[in-house]
Amino acid sequence: MSSSSMAPPSVLAAPALLLMAPPSVLAAPALLLMAVACGLCAGGNYYNQALLHSIALHFGVDQAAAGLSVTVAQVAYAVGLLCITPLGDKLERRRMAVVLMLLASVGHALVGWSGSFAMFMLGTLVAGLFSVAAQVLVPMAAALAAPGHAGRNVGLVLSGLLVGILLSRSVAGGLSTLGGWSLVYQVTAVAMAVMALCMRRVLPTSRHPQPLPYAQVLASMGHLLRTQPALRQRTLASALAFAAVSVMFATMALVLSSAPLQLSDAQIGLVGLAGVTGALIANLAGSWADQGKSHVLLRLGAALLLLSWLPLWWGQASVAWFVAGVLLMDLGLQAINVTNQSSVASLLPEARSRMNAVYMTGYFAGASAGSALGVWAWNLAGWQGACSVGAGLAALAGLSVWRGVRWSQRQALGQAQAA
Repeated sequence: MSSSSMAPPSVLAAPALLLMAPPSVLAAPALLLMAVACGLCAGGNYYNQALLHSIALHFGVDQAAAGLSVTVAQVAYAVGLLCITPLGDKLERRRMAVVLMLLASVGHALVGWSGSFAMFMLGTLVAGLFSVAAQVLVPMAAALAAPGHAGRNVGLVLSGLLVGILLSRSVAGGLSTLGGWSLVYQVTAVAMAVMALCMRRVLPTSRHPQPLPYAQVLASMGHLLRTQPALRQRTLASALAFAAVSVMFATMALVLSSAPLQLSDAQIGLVGLAGVTGALIANLAGSWADQGKSHVLLRLGAALLLLSWLPLWWGQASVAWFVAGVLLMDLGLQAINVTNQSSVASLLPEARSRMNAVYMTGYFAGASAGSALGVWAWNLAGWQGACSVGAGLAALAGLSVWRGVRWSQRQALGQAQAA
């Protein structure tokens, strides 16, 4: 018996209803708009990573306190994933994404015009909580894909999300040079509001054929986690991988702004551009997932993620080595994340939003833990301490990927023999 067949009727949609109203298929302009919106939502949670030094100086707090904003943004995002994104299986998804983007815009406005560190942290929390609009759009892209193209759609949208994250540090650093650290948040508040209105005009409506009560939606997520071993394994591997990467992100500005490098906000932002090639991996991973070649990419990603910590260790005194480490790290993370998220989106299509919510909650819970561990390691032993913790988490991620691939291969072999 398959894991999906064990799900109760409340988790699975009635097949007859699925046949009654075939969903629209996303046109290329709508898919591009979703990719840009995802990049804007996700990127806004990473501005502070390139601006920690300036934020600390502006509010008169130490760097550890400023670094806490990275953890707050990620924890808020994880809470939004757990409590908000499952509503994609209950509410109309386009309207939900639009409302969430408008609320995230309010959060960025609070940060951009904050007069105190407390208001800055409140705005960070609000922006992080409602920027989960991106994770409403990802399963929506899969739901509105042409047959056999769900992975491609997810890969394209996640490419936009990744480019947004990578450009966020450079944009934040550049705008900080022009008008202070707060300018990027003010610009983003306006841009997100405009993007929300564009999505309302361009995107088709998308609704689950059998909406569930909110309490039932949340309860069914626990059932999915218990009965879908592939979901558990892929979530754990990606959470550990993102935890390793978040150690670097949470301390990057601290090490690069310190002696001997002493880079400015704009220069730190440019360093983050090294990983833009990860967007190519995101697109490739989605296509490979559609073709059943995900195992190769998962193993490659795990190897690159672990290897990246060697040049990063040397990067404390060399920008070239640091850039090389960031490049390898982003390639490794995206190979793991996009492959796993594309697979999760295809495991149980009738519960796609909830499956994605479980996966992404674990993913960003890993990021939050990694950020906290990174700041702790930095305070304890500086950059060498952060690298040691990050490399340890990368090794655990590699072990989890290896075990997951072996399990998937055994399952496929068993199904082939049974057939």
